[in-house]
Amino acid sequence: MSFLELKDVSIGFGPVSNRYEVLQNVNLSIKENEFVAVIGFSGSGKSTLMNLLAGLEKPDKGEVLLRGQPITGPGPELGMMFQNYSLLPWMSVYENIDLAVRSARPEIARSERKDYIMHYISMVKLDHAPDKKPHELSGGMRQRASLARTLCIRPEVLLLDEPLSALDALTRSDLQDEILRIWGEDKKTVVMITNDVDEAVLMTDRIVPLTMGPAATLDTPFEVNMARPRDRYTLNNNQEFIRLKTDITSYMMGLSQEKKKAAAAKVPMPDIAPKDFSLPSKRLGFKNLQAVSPASSSKA
Repeated sequence: MSFLELKDVSIGFGPVSNRYEVLQNVNLSIKENEFVAVIGFSGSGKSTLMNLLAGLEKPDKGEVLLRGQPITGPGPELGMMFQNYSLLPWMSVYENIDLAVRSARPEIARSERKDYIMHYISMVKLDHAPDKKPHELSGGMRQRASLARTLCIRPEVLLLDEPLSALDALTRSDLQDEILRIWGEDKKTVVMITNDVDEAVLMTDRIVPLTMGPAATLDTPFEVNMARPRDRYTLNNNQEFIRLKTDITSYMMGLSQEKKKAAAAKVPMPDIAPKDFSLPSKRLGFKNLQAVSPASSSKA
């Protein structure tokens, strides 16, 4: 039995008469402790897919299952790390994490809470900045705080919604290594959304492409058969890395070309003239308007 599963899932938005189908007939089966990436273009429905896995959205059709049981809403077993940090700006790093602990792990005694929180702050190397507010942190430090807040609830599934896309290349590489280190020490089931092929191949066990929307669906996955740990400095000489990167990039470029062809296709438009919203004086002319005015009619 799959640990995390999407079965024939479809979801759309808008009225029934003019509904926009975001995802259609999506199927995905994830094993426990597996690290899976979903890769796709902007606007294809990746975040909607992640919201379904997190219990933040409910499918119109199909089921989202964890350990064979339907996911009916968000909970501490599902840890979501957002792209935009989502830290409360008036709270410090410590306070943001403390709020998550008190909400999701109330069984942790007050006397143990500080050590528990500092453990996760140290895990992401922010033990020098527990009292700093988000505006006092760099982008990479904010994302580390967001990661610590997600990990502190001890989720069974870690959901990463493009958490590194807004970071510079060096900070992004550093956080990739941090996530891999933490995943290696405390194996969890991870689903990561990304549009970076190199990142997906470096970090994951399997890469699942999402087709272009509307009515996007998941296509045949690419298996990453590369030994761990993976050294980013030698990957460019790894034949399996080169093959995977070439195959995935070619696939994604093919999707893009299909989308461009569809957009370039001519759509016949109805022969309807737009309604004239100009003032009557401009349409008829001032003299003609006087001729048909009520005053002139009464004189006649």
